[in-house]
Amino acid sequence: MPEIHHPLDDLDRRLLTTLQADSSLTNAELAERVHVSPPTCLRRVKQLTDSGVIQRQVAILDPAKVGAGITAIVEITLDVQAAERMDAFEKLVADEAAVLQCYRTAPGPDFVLVLQVRDMPAYHELAHRLFATHANVRNVRAYFSTFRSKFETRIPL
Repeated sequence: MPEIHHPLDDLDRRLLTTLQADSSLTNAELAERVHVSPPTCLRRVKQLTDSGVIQRQVAILDPAKVGAGITAIVEITLDVQAAERMDAFEKLVADEAAVLQCYRTAPGPDFVLVLQVRDMPAYHELAHRLFATHANVRNVRAYFSTFRSKFETRIPL
């Protein structure tokens, strides 16, 4: 069954934009910033959460300061693209903490992954475990970030 999307109104957009910048605000602080009463603010944030618009609230860490110094963007092409084989690969990488993002893509590689690892030995161990020993992986192409000039999680509203 397809998801039903309700249009966001101006208050929803203000709430979401503010929360994307700083989700640690108290309800009172958020209400003040978006110019509504605290009860209205709390109710609307709950609605946005219950409807799945807000999936979760997280802390964004500096990878270098927590010992995860290498970001890799990895393209994966599978040998067989049957739905069950694609699902199996997604499950394999979803269970791996170092895989931050996984996208099915077209055209081109079947998947693009964003990985965050401690160092090159950690990347090689991960690549061997996920890609080299997985019989359905045909091609792996990895790119390593040398400098992060922009990192953003906010969706423009």
